[in-house]
Amino acid sequence: MQPPDRKAIAARIRGLYVIVDAQAAQGRDLVDLARAILRGGARVIQLRDKIHDKGDVLPIARRIRVLCEEHGALLIINDHADLAVACDAHGLHLGQHDLPIKEARAILHPHQIIGSSNALLEEALESERQGADYAAVGAIFPTTSKETTRPAGLETLRRVKERVSIPVVAIGGIHAGNVAQVVRAGADAVCVIAAVVSAPDPEEAVRQLVAAMGLAGSDI
Repeated sequence: MQPPDRKAIAARIRGLYVIVDAQAAQGRDLVDLARAILRGGARVIQLRDKIHDKGDVLPIARRIRVLCEEHGALLIINDHADLAVACDAHGLHLGQHDLPIKEARAILHPHQIIGSSNALLEEALESERQGADYAAVGAIFPTTSKETTRPAGLETLRRVKERVSIPVVAIGGIHAGNVAQVVRAGADAVCVIAAVVSAPDPEEAVRQLVAAMGLAGSDI
């Protein structure tokens, strides 16, 4: 059987991308949360858990991987290349101070994609040169979801989109009230955390974001 093509998987980085963060979930069951998010219409889920041991996260990641397959969505693992391999996620997401892309690539399966966080155009260009399959740009707006974010803004998003050939994901402070600006600035995908994970009804929050993106011209 022919293995999945990495470029084809990267091309599916579109639409709404939700980070299921264990801290932001505030005790909610992560599998149930992922299920609601996928029902609402998210296209990508990133699992980020910085508070539990990887051995405890693995069965959760595997269950979310099955849900993603059922909904035609992608599962990305934050930071941990070994966990991404163990659960056969579609890919891995790395920050600027995480494992370098080259070293992560040596651990991953050939078909697994890598995304990289960037706040500057120069960082996004370097990420692409190093072999990233998509570039996340942020923070677009002020955010409280992560303490160490750096400002990027809509203009940086536009410039990155003009200069790179890989999919561009916007992240940081995005919600239904400002997502139209992000879509119009050229983002291929829009990544949110609090706007969905902390919402009283995550499925409905996803539906509202997806609808707002569609009205702004997104072809998800």
